[in-house]
Amino acid sequence: MSDEHQNKKREQMEKYSTNDEGKMTTNQGQKVSEDEFSLKAGERGPTLMEDFHFREKITHFDHERIPERAVHARGFAAHGVFQPYESMEEYTDAGFLKDPAKETPVFVRFSTVAGSKGSSETVRDVRGFATRFYTDEGNFDLVGNNIPVFFIQDAIKFPDLIHAVKPEPHTGMPQAASAHDTFWDFVANNQESAHMVMWAMSDRAIPRSFRMMEGFGVHTFRLVNAKGEAHFIKFHWKPALGTHSLVWDEAQKLSGKDADFHRGDLIEAIENGDYPEFELGVQIIKEEDEFKFDFDLLDPTKIWPEEEVPVKIIGKMTLNRNVDNVFAENEQVAFHPGNVVKGIDFTNDPLLQGRLFSYTDTQLNRFGSANWHELPINKPVCPFHNNQRDGFMRQTINKGQVSYHNNSLADNKPEPAAEEEGGYVHYQEKIDGHKIRARSDSFKDHFSQATLFWNSMSDVEQDHITNAFSFELGKCQSSSVQQQVVDMLANISLELAQNVAGNIGAREPQSGGSNVTKSSPALSMMNTKFKPNTRKVAVIIDDDFNGEDLMSVVNDLKAEGIQPEFISDKLGVKKAKDAGEAQVDHTFLTADSVLFDAVYVVGGENITKEFFTTANNFINEAYSHYKPIGATHKGVKWLENNRIIGKAGVVTSDDMKEFASQFKDAVAAHRHWDREMVYVEL
Repeated sequence: MSDEHQNKKREQMEKYSTNDEGKMTTNQGQKVSEDEFSLKAGERGPTLMEDFHFREKITHFDHERIPERAVHARGFAAHGVFQPYESMEEYTDAGFLKDPAKETPVFVRFSTVAGSKGSSETVRDVRGFATRFYTDEGNFDLVGNNIPVFFIQDAIKFPDLIHAVKPEPHTGMPQAASAHDTFWDFVANNQESAHMVMWAMSDRAIPRSFRMMEGFGVHTFRLVNAKGEAHFIKFHWKPALGTHSLVWDEAQKLSGKDADFHRGDLIEAIENGDYPEFELGVQIIKEEDEFKFDFDLLDPTKIWPEEEVPVKIIGKMTLNRNVDNVFAENEQVAFHPGNVVKGIDFTNDPLLQGRLFSYTDTQLNRFGSANWHELPINKPVCPFHNNQRDGFMRQTINKGQVSYHNNSLADNKPEPAAEEEGGYVHYQEKIDGHKIRARSDSFKDHFSQATLFWNSMSDVEQDHITNAFSFELGKCQSSSVQQQVVDMLANISLELAQNVAGNIGAREPQSGGSNVTKSSPALSMMNTKFKPNTRKVAVIIDDDFNGEDLMSVVNDLKAEGIQPEFISDKLGVKKAKDAGEAQVDHTFLTADSVLFDAVYVVGGENITKEFFTTANNFINEAYSHYKPIGATHKGVKWLENNRIIGKAGVVTSDDMKEFASQFKDAVAAHRHWDREMVYVEL
């Protein structure tokens, strides 16, 4: 082929690969008239399968990354059981919710969203909280997050969101972080994200552990009873240990010190018999009350404030067994929000409607076959019979000549089950609307609940949110993106917007704010449960410590479920000056203050300068993260040198019973925020 001919061909290809008009098209070249809304039967109706643009867009996205999950790649899981406290027969025909004597096996996977499989676990991010119930009537998957709302209102925008939050394509950076231009450009220009980013910039996005975070079904579902009566429903998981978080500096350091911190915490708790527990709660709204609220029940960017719609606690989940094989269970589990049982049904939430399609396509991509349901971790505990056959990874050996319905050769087996035989019947919701790409006006308020969230935060939590926005936007290179986000924040809180602007050098908005004055105390983590159970305490010791007193304190702490671990300069045994000895668990090289919830300074009689300096750094870092600090005997002198005696959460005493009691209370408090702005002399 001549050079001239090659050049003409190249010019022709470039011509067809360039859209000079800048208009969006499908991959087939059809110009797209709308890219914000999926095609629905009426503004609040269900998404239609004939929406070829949505299906092409979401299908392409689902197949962009192999073989790890496109999102939620970094996660870990455990087995357990669920048992209801009472029968929910009034609301649902789901068998596992009707019998308080019935234990249902569960499998739960916790995860980050944005990072790849090899990323750190303590990054600022949403956490997935996916639960599979292996019920006698089939698998029910509650595929949720630790935040009750989401960034977008319609699933057609999910590829856009994830494209924006993933590493920027021209550099592949940053990994597992939202502190970059494309994410915040998306937020500023898709302001339905306003409520979600308030949660994401709060301490909820850096949980202390999987065991200490809430879980939410996010979407509005339906519960349907045996009479066919339906109620709108939202699912909640409430952790028995309360909802607690890391501080940002601590979270960053943990990423380097122990990228597997959260999975290690979960594994260790179960191995120790400290089984994580979560109570299942539901918010219930009658169908006739659908339009009685100042938010749309189908909008996934909205919560139902607990003060308006109380959470009814209906059961408890206990995680009591670690996985046997990470790949076979944690990686091969295939959750799907469309896996429901009778008595649980969907609503027309446009984000949920899209997920019902997308998850099937995603699993097809991950496994290369429709037979993922035959893998042990995905297989239901009840028998299953249908006419599906063959395909990659097929394990079932189907017998007989018939694989179709209707048939006479096998007496029409398997046959559909009637409703009274347990057959699933979709709720008969009346649908009457024009096919339309639009969003209901009731979805257009993007800021009221963002302000509600801000109003509900304590002063400390508001400071942390301000700092989080300042950090994230401070990492952005585009001053235009920074300014756009600041201007958006002015719709939520003028004070927030001005403080962030001042921190990043943007123009401070002079007008804005919100007329919303409501708050929801349930949203503040300051109102959570505070327990010392399973908290880890670093006990710093050296030779010639007071053995009798130390063992008295350690035993008292263990009796409260607190876990002391001994730290020194070297591994081995440290001898007490009176009687006894202590086996060192970690050295200063293998441990760090960020790996513990509190510090107890014991010391010894002949501490070297090097030991003291290293231990002092350990103590000061823990203090700067607002953690409890305790000291007895020689350790008290160390805290006097640091001038922190008498500060919030600092406990000292030579009366061992009194010390143990006060230190236990300090540990239960989790953090001591009264230290804000206290100077620590190093």
